[in-house]
Amino acid sequence: MRLSFSALLLSWLSVASGFTAPQRRARFFTTSATSSALQSSTQENRSNTSSTSRSDFPDYGKTPVEIDKIRVEKTQKWRRKDLFGQSLVEQTLAGMEDSSTKPKPILMSKEERTLRRRALNDLGVKRFSDFLPANFDRKLPTILQLNIGLYCNQACDHCHVESSPLRKQEMMTAETAAQCLDLLMKTPSIETLDITGGAPELNSQFRYLVSMARSMRPDLEIIDRCNLTVLQEPGQEDLIDFLKNHRVRVIASLPCYSSENVNQQRGNGVFERSIAALLALNEAGYGKDEALGLDLVYNPLGAFLPPEQGKLETVYKEQLEENFGILFNSLFTITNMPIKRFADFLHRRDELKDYMDLLVRNFNADTLDTLMCRDLVSVGYDGKLFDCDFNQQLGYGLKDNLSVFDIDSFDLREYKIRTDNHCFGCTAGMGSSCQGTTA
Repeated sequence: MRLSFSALLLSWLSVASGFTAPQRRARFFTTSATSSALQSSTQENRSNTSSTSRSDFPDYGKTPVEIDKIRVEKTQKWRRKDLFGQSLVEQTLAGMEDSSTKPKPILMSKEERTLRRRALNDLGVKRFSDFLPANFDRKLPTILQLNIGLYCNQACDHCHVESSPLRKQEMMTAETAAQCLDLLMKTPSIETLDITGGAPELNSQFRYLVSMARSMRPDLEIIDRCNLTVLQEPGQEDLIDFLKNHRVRVIASLPCYSSENVNQQRGNGVFERSIAALLALNEAGYGKDEALGLDLVYNPLGAFLPPEQGKLETVYKEQLEENFGILFNSLFTITNMPIKRFADFLHRRDELKDYMDLLVRNFNADTLDTLMCRDLVSVGYDGKLFDCDFNQQLGYGLKDNLSVFDIDSFDLREYKIRTDNHCFGCTAGMGSSCQGTTA
C-alpha cells in the first residue's frame, strides 16, 4: 500500500513541475561565576517544587526588552515593490567572502561537543541527562518538522544549520517528499506540518509538499519558516499568493526592529527587504485575517538569554506598527543553541564556558515536560529521522540512523530521546523551542 500511495504522490509531481525551484559583538550581561551548591542540588530542588518563579533563575528577565533604542521614521520608502524579483544571493556571497564580516565556521560537531563538555567539566556540572527524570520519554507526535534543504539566499551569523547560497546539494528529493506525505497520512496524531530549511521555499519540493498536505489534510496546520527576503527572489513573485491560497502560517525571522541589529546579524540590506516583505504580507491579509497567521522570531545577538517573551512582543508590536504600520500575531523568543555558527562565535570570543555557565545556572525543570523533542519528529532533507532540528544538524540520529523508508508511521515512542549538553539551551529560563518559550 505504501508503494502505491507513494507512486500516486510522485505522479502528482509531474503536474506540480511548473513550480519554481529555485549577531556581532554584544554586551555579555552576566558574570561567569557559578554556585557549586546550585550545581549539586538543582535536580533535587526542582523535583520538590511543583512550580517555579522567575526569581529562581538569576539571569532570566535581566535582558531589557528595549533591545534597541533606535526609532525610525514611518515613511512610504519601506514599501519597496522594486525589490521583488531582485535576488539577494550575490550580495550574500560577497559578504561570505569578507572574513571580517562573515567568518567561516572553524569547528566540527565533534570539536564543538568536546569544547562544551570541557567547559561543563571546568564548571563542575554533570551531564544534561543527569538532570532528567526517569520518565523522560517520547510522546505521541503532534508536530512533523521537515528540513527540506540547506540552500538559502542568506548566511546569518547565528544559523544553527549553516545555510547559505553554497548549500546547493543538500536538498530533499521527490521520492523522500512523497514518503513523508505517505507517513503523515498514517499518523493522524500529527496536527502541524512545520517546513523549514535553509530557505524551504527555494526547494523544488516545497509547493508540492504544501499542496498535497493541504489537499490530504484540510485540518492540518502548515507552517512555513520564512526568512522574508526569499519572497523577493526571482521566480517567487507569486509566493505570497501561493501561501495565502493554501492557508499557510508564516513564521518569520526578525531579530530586531532596527536596521543596525538586523543587518549585523543577517547581512547588509536584509532589514529593508524584511520590512518590505512584511508589508506585502500584511497587504495580502497576513497578520490581519484570522486564517492567515503571521508570527515573528527573535533570537539574541550575543551570549545572553532572550528577554521575557510577552514583554518583548508588546515592544515589537508597538515599534513595528508605529514606525512601519506592520501588524503580526505573536513573537517567539528562541535561545541561541551553542552549536554550529553560534558555537564558532562563542569560541572566537572565548565565551563558550561563560555561555554554558549561563545556560546551566538558569536550568528550569518546569520546561522538561514541554520540550519539543517530546512530541516532535524531525526529518532531514535526506529522510533521516531525528529528535529535533538541533540534533539533526549535529548528526544525532535515531537508532541505527533510521529514515522515513524504515518506518510505518511517525509514531516513534519506542525510541529513546537522544540528549547532550547543548540541550541546556532549551531548558534555560522560560525554555526555548521552535514555538518560543515552553514554561
